[in-house]
Amino acid sequence: MPTEKPLKILVIQFRYLGDTVVLIPALRAIRERYPDCELHILVPEEVGPLLQHLPWLTRLWLMPRRRGRALFSKSWPVLRALRAERFDWSVDFGGVDRSAIMTFLVGARQRLGFLGPGGFLGRRFCYTHLVPLPPRDRHESRRLMHLLTALGIEESGSLETEIHTDPASDLPAEKILPEPKILCHLSSSQPRKEWPLAHWVALQQLAAAVGIELLFSTGVGAREEALMADFKRLAPAAVVLPPVRDLALYLAVLKRARAFVTGDTGPLHFAAGVGTPTLALFGPTSAVRWAPVGSHHRFLTGSACACYNVSVCQSAVHCMAGITPELVFAEIKRLAQAPCQRRPGL
Repeated sequence: MPTEKPLKILVIQFRYLGDTVVLIPALRAIRERYPDCELHILVPEEVGPLLQHLPWLTRLWLMPRRRGRALFSKSWPVLRALRAERFDWSVDFGGVDRSAIMTFLVGARQRLGFLGPGGFLGRRFCYTHLVPLPPRDRHESRRLMHLLTALGIEESGSLETEIHTDPASDLPAEKILPEPKILCHLSSSQPRKEWPLAHWVALQQLAAAVGIELLFSTGVGAREEALMADFKRLAPAAVVLPPVRDLALYLAVLKRARAFVTGDTGPLHFAAGVGTPTLALFGPTSAVRWAPVGSHHRFLTGSACACYNVSVCQSAVHCMAGITPELVFAEIKRLAQAPCQRRPGL
């Protein structure tokens, strides 16, 4: 008897690295609902290591991108190859102008996206199906999963993320981090989401006084490196992780960490994805919406603040200053005493 041809689905995501990680539960929900489908995903090329080794993705497509510039000569061959795939559905989780245009140009028979404000005139006509944006009081992974109701997928299932690291990075990662340590990440993409530097210094001193060695890291941008220089000047005894600029290698290093402590930033979601316990520090952004999900993840929150739409906190006292070093140190001691556990399968 003839059987129905399996669906061929393309997922499109053109937001930040952390946004890609919180999308993974929705990808898994598609695979669980349609186990025989061809599941492809299109993301910017720098995002590739986050998804490259997921065993249930059919194909990962990488789009060349440079912020503020369109690389048409490099993008067109990818678009042409995508059009030749003749997808049944394309699902745009990003909801930005670039992903809307990509959705239209790929030419899937059914094109799904969020119905939201803003964007270029006529963006809504890039889609054949639109789903209203869900409320902001839900976890972001659940909000993304809401889009899939148009594909007959219920808003249910685990919201835990998963990232499978590259086995080729295991040995280099061991050289960088020979023993599991509690890793404290100072920086975020936006200063408003960073715990005050003086608090990090006080935390290092509290830990050193009882013999708990913390390892400190930051991002690889000029601002982040300047932040680390200030930290080392204030806490010269602190042990610092060397900068790791290769994302695949960085994921393997995070997987070796005993725990990861930071604010609301992409590396927080990376660490959760590779199975490392996390302690997240939240201020201007919502822990309900963005904190990693799972029994081995915890968070602390600062005071309410109106700095959500600006890059730097404008309050006289930083909204994250209410998370005292003593509160974080209490959690650090719990992490140091707990057995080193990993989520099964990662």
